[in-house]
Formats: sequence, structure tokens, C-alpha cells
Amino acid sequence: MIYAAYQAQADLLDPLRSAARMSRRMMNTAWGANWGAGFGQNALLRNVSAALEMFERASLSHARPAFGIGTVEVGNREVEVTEEVVARLPFGSLLRFRKDIDQPQPRILVVAPLSGHFATLLHGTVKTLLPENDVYITDWHNARDVPLSEGTFGFDDYVEHVIRFLEIIGPGGHALAVCQPCVQVLAATAVMAQEDNPATPHSITLMAGPVDTRINPTKVNELATSKSMDWFEKNLIATVPPGFPGVGRRVYPGFVQVGAFMAMNLDRHVKAHVELFENLAMGEHAKADTAKNFYDEYFAVLDLAAEFYLETIRKVFQEHDLPRGELTYRGEKIDFRAIRRTSLLTVEGERDDICAVGQTVAAQDICSGLRPHRKRHHMQAGVGHYGVFSGRRWQGQVYPLVRNHILAAED
Repeated sequence: MIYAAYQAQADLLDPLRSAARMSRRMMNTAWGANWGAGFGQNALLRNVSAALEMFERASLSHARPAFGIGTVEVGNREVEVTEEVVARLPFGSLLRFRKDIDQPQPRILVVAPLSGHFATLLHGTVKTLLPENDVYITDWHNARDVPLSEGTFGFDDYVEHVIRFLEIIGPGGHALAVCQPCVQVLAATAVMAQEDNPATPHSITLMAGPVDTRINPTKVNELATSKSMDWFEKNLIATVPPGFPGVGRRVYPGFVQVGAFMAMNLDRHVKAHVELFENLAMGEHAKADTAKNFYDEYFAVLDLAAEFYLETIRKVFQEHDLPRGELTYRGEKIDFRAIRRTSLLTVEGERDDICAVGQTVAAQDICSGLRPHRKRHHMQAGVGHYGVFSGRRWQGQVYPLVRNHILAAED
């Protein structure tokens, strides 16, 4: 009933938000065109306008935002970027950011997390990579929009998607995993190496991922281990209600995941929204736009197939199959010693409260077949989880290491 109740509330509030939007626009039009400076100098009316916008924005979206990367600077010229769907599968597409340039660049698959947000959350990651790389990304679909006739999507299906996408990109590619898919990318690389697959990536970069969650457990890890699998299934899994292509599909709703993320840092989010209200009321549009752009992305949510969510909780967070050497793919145990020719870079954030220091670097020991010169680790000082792959320090300090790692593996 949780999904039906959520959707009923959303449907009930939509007309009120539309009314707030219309009222605010009318006020702003009158402010700018008819009432002159007197309106803008009226603190009460400015606060009313800001309050209307805050109410208007107090909702979640289930539609994927646009990446919105129209151009990028390559060398000394501005180059147009075109999004191209290279492969479309029921639960995810392989998206390429095509650039009109002559020189070949390293082909890199960015594997986005499937954890309640769309791949567009990695907009900043992609934009930083684009000038010097031929970038592809896993564009996961909202499970509530996938008809039941398309079957299920579990942990092994995710690994299979990574393998298939790397095969489409072709031999000589690279993979960069952000957060949750570090486990699946490591698994996919090992499976491909075991099979001597020519598309086995030349390098993998694992960024802030839960490779071994027994190390320095965070609140996220503690929640996963404090409840039984029955509890997760009974309390967090819902059924898509009528009105959507995936009606009847069992999912872990994106609105539940985002709610959990916000609860972890509630004070920070409350403070951000108070500041947003104040900036709107004071006409500080540039400051307000920064916050609005972030939350437009943050509040765009997708649902996860129940099979994938529950299997991830069990395999990664409760039973620790990967670090214990028990992880399987299609019923066969994965041998991570088979990874011998793929260079490995692991990256962690000093202040990461989702994937703590030590959890990602554990991949270095798991890949025991790799010689030392093919392994490298970086702990980025002063950043939390998102700072590992977005923001100033990602651009100026982490990415140069990723670039060098990729280029070294190209040789």
C-alpha cells in the first residue's frame, strides 16, 4: 500500500502546486511589469512569492532530467556534444556522448549507481571526463516504467549489462564505477578475464564503492545488517500501482531511498532549504539557482527492481560475498585472481559517510592476480562521498589521477 498512498498524495497535491506556480508567476509578472519598484521593495510580498515557490518545488520527479551538456572544450576549440543511444535494453541503455573530433580518445564506460537516482546525477563526472575521453554511460531506466513482460532484473543481470556494454564499446575500453556498481564492475571484469573476453577493460576505476562493508561500517552498513531480509522485503518493497507501464512490478521505490538519504543528513538539507527560501525572498537569484539545480537533480528519483535491491542487500551488505570469495555469477563462483591485465585504481573520500575509508581499497587485495605496478589507490583528503566524483576536488585533484591511470593502461 505504500506506493499507492504515495501516488495518491502526489496526485492530490499536484493541482495545488500548479496553482502555486500560476500565482507566483502572476505576482512576478506584476512585480516586473506593472507595480514597479514598490512591489520588489515589499518584504511581505517577496516572502509570499518565495513561499509559493518553495511549496511548488516540494515534490519528487520520476522523469529523467537532461544531461544538458551541449558543448565541451577540446584543446582550444568548442566542440558540440550529441547524446546517442548505442544500445537500448529494457532496464537500461548505453548512452554515448559523441563529439565531432578526428583524433581517437580513450573509450570509457561510466557505470552509474542504481540507487534511487538517474545517471544524470553524474553530470559533473561526465563533463570533466569529456574533453579527453570518448565517454559512454549506463543510463538505467525507472523500473516502474518497465512492463512485467520484460522479466526480472537482479544482481547478475546488472553484471551482464556491464559485460554487454563493454563488448559493444569494444576491445581496449575502460570502466569507471561510481559507488554501488564498484562490486558489479569488479565482478564483470573478473568474469570477462576468466573467459578471455577480448573486451575485458584495460583499466577499471572504482570510486567510493562498497567492496568490503565489514571495514569501518557506516550508518548505511549498520542499517543493512541490523534487519533481516524478511524485514527489508516486507517494509521497503512495494508494488507499482495502476497508471504506469510497470504496473504490478515489485520495486524498491526511489522516494523511499531519497528519504533515507535525506534522513542521514537532515540538518544539512533543512539548512539548505532555509537558505534557498531566504535567497529567493531577497532576490539572490544566482545563489538560489545553485541550490535549485542541485535539488532538481536530487529529487528526480527512479525505482529499483526488487530483485536487484534485495540481492544487493544480501550479497554485498549482509553476507559480504565478494571479500569472502563467495560471489557467483550465473551460479558459478567468480575467480578474481583471473584479473591479470586490467589496471586497477581505487579512490576513497576521507569524510565519506556512505562508503567509509577502507571499503573500496579492499579491491586491491581481492585482485591478487594483479602485479603491484597495475594497482594504485588514492584517498582524497577533505571530501565526503559526493566530493570523490563531483566538484572542485574531483576536477582538480582526483580526475588527473584517473586520466593518468587510463593513459598508462592504454600503452
